[in-house]
Amino acid sequence: MKLIEDLYNLYRNKLTGDEEDIDMLAFAVLEQLNRKEILDLLHEMDDQELNNLMGIYIIESLKGKFAQESLEETKPSPFHHRNIH
Repeated sequence: MKLIEDLYNLYRNKLTGDEEDIDMLAFAVLEQLNRKEILDLLHEMDDQELNNLMGIYIIESLKGKFAQESLEETKPSPFHHRNIH
């Protein structure tokens, strides 16, 4: 995808390439795009790029759901103070 190549070429000597830098760059780019621009980018993708994108979306969404469910299950139940005396 041209956008990825352009971003890489623009920032490869400015960022370390670690996950934090990449996340920051991705969210900064998305913040600048409107819905139509995002859909236009999707229309430029070939089938493999679309499959990869949907795969990542499905994986990350499911991870989030399972993590949320796990957090809800491990929350301590409310403590009910009982007077034993």
